[in-house]
Amino acid sequence: MEWTNDRIDELRRLWGQGQTASRIAELLGGVTRNAVIGKAHRLGLRGRPSPIRREEGQPAAPRAPRSTAPATALADELTRETSTPVAEAPQPLPPLPAEAPPAPATGHAPGRAVRSGTKACSWPVGDPKQPGFHFCGEEAVPGRPYCAAHCSQAYQRKSEAAA
Repeated sequence: MEWTNDRIDELRRLWGQGQTASRIAELLGGVTRNAVIGKAHRLGLRGRPSPIRREEGQPAAPRAPRSTAPATALADELTRETSTPVAEAPQPLPPLPAEAPPAPATGHAPGRAVRSGTKACSWPVGDPKQPGFHFCGEEAVPGRPYCAAHCSQAYQRKSEAAA
């Protein structure tokens, strides 16, 4: 599709009438909504009010001021201005067991009981679309989603991966 002068004039007219980008694309034919939005932007056509209707007296959500300061300075400034603390960096996972037994080829029996207060291994066994699909259910390594056997399959040490 090519933006001819006639199509651009029609886009300007429909945009000025307040037609939606989807409707304009439909009326012009052979063009997508996104193409209409992009062309309107490149032509510098004025934006229109949001279609979201607010109750009388309900202010729009405040916008954060734009800043040319480096990101760290902006983060420091936002931290000082808000009472919400900045999230801490995620804690590293505990190390893998030194030697994990190999995972059984057929997986563990479904519905196996795990001690109270521990998490069960979430390794999928079988095809989710087939009957008999289940999760391993063995006791998971603390801080990991899988049992020791499945951790050995899921995670590789850097030294093993490089070899």
